[in-house]
Amino acid sequence: MVYILISLCALVGIDQAIKIWISANISETSSTTIIPGVLSITNLHNSGAAWSILEGQQWLFSIITLVAVVVIVYFMIKLKGRKLYLTSTTILLAGILGNFINRFLQGYVVDMFQVDFINFPVFNFADICITFGIILLFFAILRDGDLD
Repeated sequence: MVYILISLCALVGIDQAIKIWISANISETSSTTIIPGVLSITNLHNSGAAWSILEGQQWLFSIITLVAVVVIVYFMIKLKGRKLYLTSTTILLAGILGNFINRFLQGYVVDMFQVDFINFPVFNFADICITFGIILLFFAILRDGDLD
């Protein structure tokens, strides 16, 4: 359990540190090319979900976050002996909490990673955690079967 808490705090801390650094060093809507034609860093304030869907609906995101946290913690307790499940849910929870902190404190999420070669929403480290956590959870379910 200590490793889970340390990992959770580390991932949320990394997410918040990146967002704070971006906000302090890159002006809003400005972009800096990292790899030409591939990746840029952009300071984008997003009060919605991907592609600014449901923009300004912070109450809805708060409810969804609360439900997600309760469900994830329930499964973390239920599946405490299964490492891949715990790893995936820890990473997923870190991403959810990272974005929630920004929504709660600022009313928006700071996004920064912009893929330049396709039309894809600008995203952040918490989004990467959410995506990676879901992918790992999918593999855990395929490997181990149901959540019982």
